[in-house]
Amino acid sequence: MNTQQVADRLVELCRKGENMQALQELYHQDIVSKEMPGAPNAEIKGMEAVLKKTNEWFASVEEMHGAETSDPIVAGDHFTCKMSFDCTFKERGRMQMEEVSVFKVNNGKIVEEQFFYDMPGQ
Repeated sequence: MNTQQVADRLVELCRKGENMQALQELYHQDIVSKEMPGAPNAEIKGMEAVLKKTNEWFASVEEMHGAETSDPIVAGDHFTCKMSFDCTFKERGRMQMEEVSVFKVNNGKIVEEQFFYDMPGQ
């Protein structure tokens, strides 16, 4: 798959709520995942670590009220999309969040992801 195809497939799966399927299907085993500096798991490497982080995030959610993923914008080997979530967390209550997600694709797999968002309290 080229970058546009990977981007379109990721958006398709996210819109269906099939985020774990997206990881298994589209991510490289040596994926690098970057959150905002100071966030837990600010930078992790490898599929196992990304699956663990994702499972922990979903386990912290009490109820998902809504989620949106924009159409992707592709430039060379990179693409970006805006992701929005409205969810109630078990320990933090209900929150609306937005992030810009940037992905790098190599040989048909996502090899790097980075998320940009406002940190609570900053």
